[in-house]
Amino acid sequence: MLLVLPFRSIIRGGWALLRSVAVISSSVATIVSSMLPFYLYSSFSTEYVLMMFIVLLVAAFTIHGVLTHAFNDYMDYRSGTDEHSPAILSGGSRVIQKGMITLPVLWFIGKWLAIVLLIIACLLALLSYYTLGFLLVVGVWAAASYSLPPLRLSYRPFLGEWCSLFPSILFLGVAGPWLILGEIPLWAAQNAVINTFFCLAWVMVHHVPDLEADKQAVPTKRTSVVWFADTFGLFYARLPALLYLAAGGICIFWLGFDRFWATVTLTLTISIALLLVMKMNIEDHQQVSSYEKIMLLLAMITAVALGVFI
Repeated sequence: MLLVLPFRSIIRGGWALLRSVAVISSSVATIVSSMLPFYLYSSFSTEYVLMMFIVLLVAAFTIHGVLTHAFNDYMDYRSGTDEHSPAILSGGSRVIQKGMITLPVLWFIGKWLAIVLLIIACLLALLSYYTLGFLLVVGVWAAASYSLPPLRLSYRPFLGEWCSLFPSILFLGVAGPWLILGEIPLWAAQNAVINTFFCLAWVMVHHVPDLEADKQAVPTKRTSVVWFADTFGLFYARLPALLYLAAGGICIFWLGFDRFWATVTLTLTISIALLLVMKMNIEDHQQVSSYEKIMLLLAMITAVALGVFI
């Protein structure tokens, strides 16, 4: 019984740290979007496609779930932003605040997981698995650069999205086709770019409830949301999300009539998301979080539709 209690505590803490809803809505959805065409339309065996899907799934939960959130929770706790967060959907996993995982243990997990992944990447490169090694390095880079000093890009407007989040989701989106085919087909690039922009958009909405908490952090967490609010006024805190949705919407012309039903689906989901972001009350954290949940669903619908309609 004494052994069961710590084991349950570890499982509960690990599950909370994963923040599975966020990982499923971004990473898993992106993987599904890139792997569905192989299951539906290719001559590759179902077993092989399933094996690749599981490999990518494990990598996504390890890097985007455990590593990224360990680093992010550690630094946000130390800067104080999580302390002031309304903590509805935002504000980290709360594993430290709830006593599930201590701060030193969280740092131990993140540090050694990053080291192990980099060692694996080096070994893969030595064995000539350059693509796999490169993809692992991109994942570790994104997690570390987003949260850890000296870069701590999530605390700097625009850089967190473009230098950490964007490459992380983008390369996860092309990973399956790249590993299977040895190249990145056009449909895979399209799916990855669109899914990445949708992900960036809901992440920007995710930052809105933490606007004041991020300002009180030491150092100040100047996300793109904080920068727009400080520069143009509170109403414009929604602008980063609108810009990334607009970027995803422009991809409609890239899909064109060659992928008619994918274009139709993307037009609908982007339009709904744009309306939600435009009408949301920035100061109503419950409403913002409710709209974020809808955007997560829209992101998953978009990802599946892009995977089906190639």
